[in-house]
Amino acid sequence: MRDDTDWSTTWAGAQDVAGWLKEGQARLLWDEARALPAGSTVLEIGSHQGRSTVVLGRALQRGGGTVIAVDPFVEGKLFGGPSTRETFERNVADAGLVDVVDLIADYSTSLRPTWTRGFEMLYIDGKHDYWTLSDDLRWAVHLPGGAAVVIHDCFSSIGVTLGILRHVLFSSTLAYERRSGSQALFRVRRPRPADRLRILAELPWWVRNVVVKVLLRLRLRPIARLFGHDSPYDPY
Repeated sequence: MRDDTDWSTTWAGAQDVAGWLKEGQARLLWDEARALPAGSTVLEIGSHQGRSTVVLGRALQRGGGTVIAVDPFVEGKLFGGPSTRETFERNVADAGLVDVVDLIADYSTSLRPTWTRGFEMLYIDGKHDYWTLSDDLRWAVHLPGGAAVVIHDCFSSIGVTLGILRHVLFSSTLAYERRSGSQALFRVRRPRPADRLRILAELPWWVRNVVVKVLLRLRLRPIARLFGHDSPYDPY
């Protein structure tokens, strides 16, 4: 059953946190996390200032769950370093989630080889290159059958989409279900042919998003509008 009252309160707070997560994408995370059994854990790869972390944390809080937030908080023009971590921690505290969120300031690729702790849902929004996404998908071995794997920028990033085509399209353990914008929901189960075809059916939309990104970088926003994108920001 959808809990729209709690959701509205959560989103009202989360949208004040800087980030690229849209409302429909946040609702997808909320619904999947809220459906987990009490005491469940969600592993989040890539937290930035904490918009998605707040959504996941509020969804799990009532049942005594945990969000493991993995982010190295490296220096950079877009993502910042220590200052971004300070903002993240302040946002988590302001949301009343200090006891829910377990921050690990490290690279997901460094943590994964020796990781032993189980979790019930995986959210991937880390570095968007092919190699990192390919490695991040390997975290799914810790998930139980039927668990959700949610990937942001799945069909708007060249590296991420190529990783999906290489590692998920022909996977025997991960099935594509649906998307909200560029964020995609996969499920740990044996895929059917229809699941694989749904991935292929998203490719024209992915190509459109890549073209829009190129046009924005060339400062050709009027042409991007012809593709239905009326925003100075990349399609997410």
